[in-house]
Amino acid sequence: MAEYKYECAKVRIRDGIGWLTMNRPDKRNAMSPQLHYDMDDALARLEVDEDVRVVVVGGEGGNFSAGQDLQKFFRDLERNPGERKKAAAAANRWRWDRLLNYDKPTIAMIQGFCVGGAFMQLLGCDFAIAAEDATFSLSEVNWGILPGALVSKVVADAVLPRHALYYACLGEPFDGKEATRIGMINSAVPADKLEDTVTDLAERLMKKSPAVLRATKHAIRHVRTMDVPQAYDYLAAKGQAIKAGDKEDSYNTGLRQFLDEKSYKPTYEPFKLGTLLTDQRTAKK
Repeated sequence: MAEYKYECAKVRIRDGIGWLTMNRPDKRNAMSPQLHYDMDDALARLEVDEDVRVVVVGGEGGNFSAGQDLQKFFRDLERNPGERKKAAAAANRWRWDRLLNYDKPTIAMIQGFCVGGAFMQLLGCDFAIAAEDATFSLSEVNWGILPGALVSKVVADAVLPRHALYYACLGEPFDGKEATRIGMINSAVPADKLEDTVTDLAERLMKKSPAVLRATKHAIRHVRTMDVPQAYDYLAAKGQAIKAGDKEDSYNTGLRQFLDEKSYKPTYEPFKLGTLLTDQRTAKK
């Protein structure tokens, strides 16, 4: 198993799940340049780690993230444009570019504070589950800036315009139940059930064909900005790509198990993975 050691990120791998946490608990995981560099590197490595099927993004010490570290990310870099550009590139890359196109399913696990810039990785992840008493806040308006980087964009894309305007313009906090109501996250659960709920979701995702799951999440992400002809072409190409590179031969395997063996019901469960090699050996006899 690969070894991951960072100053401002922590990685734990167990049972196919990579638990990646921002690790500045004394600062409520406020994001410093070093945290961005560490998270960017860790995500890149976890994406190709064969021991990892799902990645969970969270925070150490009971908080997701209090947003950008105002001292280290803003004030300390005001007169260092080279480092500011480097830090901003890493921040935008791991929180959005990398997560948006990630090959493996990602889940944001939110507890405590999720503030400002942390909305990018919250919405960059494919799924999000929060503690009911988590505190969400687009607080930028309260200290003199707008929600920058891509925060305004991703929030406006994620929820209805009235909700985006209300919380961005007022900067008022809201809890996990409200985040669920407005569509910011998938669900909110009692804090003591959070990790178990996230684990259950990860385990259900790992039962799906990795190739089909990867193509499906990419498709849902990208067709939102396409017109109908573009979406037709894109989805047709995605479907062909699955068949060309799928080690499970999911299309034929799923049909066989459903039509011939009648061994599963696709409305309620996925087909059984890892059967292709056994079937090929049986066919040769």
